[in-house]
Amino acid sequence: MSNGKSAVGSSGDLGRLVLRLSIGVLIAMHGIAKLGGDLGWIEGMLGKAGLPAVLAYGVYVGELLAPALLVVGLWTRAAALVVMVNMLFAIGLVHMHELGAITKTGAWALETQALFLFGALAIALLGAGRHSLGGANGRWN
Repeated sequence: MSNGKSAVGSSGDLGRLVLRLSIGVLIAMHGIAKLGGDLGWIEGMLGKAGLPAVLAYGVYVGELLAPALLVVGLWTRAAALVVMVNMLFAIGLVHMHELGAITKTGAWALETQALFLFGALAIALLGAGRHSLGGANGRWN
C-alpha cells in the first residue's frame, strides 16, 4: 500500500476492536445482571475464603467499569488486567469444583470463564489498537 500502512495492520486493529467489544459487552452483561441485586452470596463466598466481604463490590469494577473501558478503548491494558483478576476470583470462588468437569454436550464446564480470562489476556498483550479513545499509542492502550 502506498500510504505506508499494511492491510495486516488495518485488519489487526479491526481484530482488536472486535475482541475488545465482544469481551467487554459479554462481561458487562454479567455486571448489569448484578446491578440492584444482593451481593450477599458473593460476600459469603469471600468470607468462607477468609477474604473481606467488601471485596464483593469489586464485581462492579470487574464486570461494569473495566468492560466499559475495554469497549471504548481507554486504559485498555489496565482494564483487561482487572477483568483477568475478576475472572480468577470467579473461578476460584465459584467454579473451582468444575475445573475438570465436562458437560453433557462435551464442552468444558469453565469454557466461558476461560474465554473471558484468555480474551482479556490477549487484550492486555495486544492493546486497544487505533480504533479506540486512547489511541494505539496511549500508555495503557
